[in-house]
Amino acid sequence: MTTLVIEIIIILLLLVVNGVFAMTEMAVVSSRKGKLRLLAEQGSAGARAALALAESPNRFLPSVQVGITLVGLLAGAFGGATLAAQIAGGLSRWPALAPFSEAIGVGVLVVVLTFLSLVIGELVPKRIALSNPEAWASLMARPLDWLSRLARPGIWLLGVATDFILWVLRVKPQAKETISEEEVKLLMREGTHAGIFHPNEPHMVESVLAFDQRPVTDIMTPRGKVIFLRRDERHDALWHKIVVSGNSNFPVYDGNRDQIVGVVSVKAIYANLAAGVGVNVANLMIQPLLVPAMQTVTALLETFKRTGQHIGMVVDARERFLGLVTLVDVLEAIVGEIPSQDERLKPDARRRDDGSWLVDGRLELARLWRLLNGEPGELEGENPVATKQSVADHIGARLGNKVCEGEVLASEGWQFEVLDLDGDRIDKLLVTREAKRP
Repeated sequence: MTTLVIEIIIILLLLVVNGVFAMTEMAVVSSRKGKLRLLAEQGSAGARAALALAESPNRFLPSVQVGITLVGLLAGAFGGATLAAQIAGGLSRWPALAPFSEAIGVGVLVVVLTFLSLVIGELVPKRIALSNPEAWASLMARPLDWLSRLARPGIWLLGVATDFILWVLRVKPQAKETISEEEVKLLMREGTHAGIFHPNEPHMVESVLAFDQRPVTDIMTPRGKVIFLRRDERHDALWHKIVVSGNSNFPVYDGNRDQIVGVVSVKAIYANLAAGVGVNVANLMIQPLLVPAMQTVTALLETFKRTGQHIGMVVDARERFLGLVTLVDVLEAIVGEIPSQDERLKPDARRRDDGSWLVDGRLELARLWRLLNGEPGELEGENPVATKQSVADHIGARLGNKVCEGEVLASEGWQFEVLDLDGDRIDKLLVTREAKRP
C-alpha cells in the first residue's frame, strides 16, 4: 500500500471521527427528554447518560466542540503537510503548471477536504442522528461522558469563558423546558398525518385540554329542555312524563322551578314499582348536587369523582336553576354528539313510534305545522307561515288565562296535550292525531 493511500485513509478516518462527534451532538440536542426519561425508567443506562448530558449543556457541548475542533485541525494539518506537497509534486511535472503547483495543490486539497468534511463529517452523520435521535443519543452518551471526564479541566475553563461572555452580552440561560398546549396539539396533528393516531383523536385531545377554560354552561342541557317533577307529583302524571320524555333523571322542585329540592331517577321509581310500593317523589329523591354556572368542566369532573354523583343542577349566583349537566354531557364534549333516542337539544319536535310528537313549547308554529302535515297550513285561521309565534304562545292563548298540565286542545285533526309547564308557560306538549269519529 503506497504512502498516499495510507494518508488518504487516515484523513478519511479523522473525518469519520468528526462525523461521530457531530452525530452525537445532533442526537442529544434533538432527543425528546420525555422519551429519554421513559427509556431511563425502563432500565436503559444509555438513556440515563443521554438525559444527564442534555440537562448539562456546559459539560456536553464543550466536549463535542473540543473533539470536532481537534479532529478538524488534525485532518487539515495532516493533509496540508503531506497531501498538498504530493499534489504539488505531481503538478510540477507539467512545465506550464510548475510555477503554480503549490498554490494549485493547496487549493485542490482545501476544496476536497471541505467537501468531504461537510458530507462525511457533518451532513450524513446528522441525518443519521435525526432518523432516531433517542437511540443514537443513548448509544453514544456514555463514551462522550467518559471523554468529558478526561477533558474536565479544559471543559471547565471553556464553560467559565462561555458563561462570562454570555453575561457580558446579557444573554440569559434558557428557562426549564416546558411543553405548551399548542405543541401538544401540533404533535397530535402530525401524528395523525403520519398514521399514528386515529383522525378523531386530535379533536378529542383538544377538547379535553379546553376543559380547564370551558364553563359547564357550554355543555349543560338548558332549563327550557329539562322535564321537571313536582315534589307532590301524582303517580299518573309522573308516569306519563317519564314515558314520553325518555330521560333517566329528573330534577324535583317545590313551589317554583328555581327551588330544586332533589333529583329522582327512573331506576329508583322502577325499583319501588317492582317491590309493589307506591311511587312517592319526596321519598325517592336524593339531595341535588348544585354546580355554579362558571365552574369549569375540569372542576365538574373532580366534583363528580368526589361526590359519586353523576348529575348536577347548574345554578347562578342567586341559586336560580339554569340547566342540568351529567357525565354523559362531559363525554359528548369530548367525542361529539352521541345520537340517541332521547336527544336533548335536537330536534325540537321528536316523532315517537306510535306516531305522536313530543314538542318543545318554544318551537315555531310554522315549523310544527310543516312537520305534522308536510306543508304550510293554518290553525283555526292563524297563518303560521307569516308569523314567528311559538307553539306555547299559540296553545296558551287558545286555552285561556290559566293553563294547567294535562289540558287538551283539539285543532285541525290534531290533539295538543300540555305535558309540562315552566311557571305559567307551556314547556312540553304531546301532539297526537285525533281519532276519527264513526
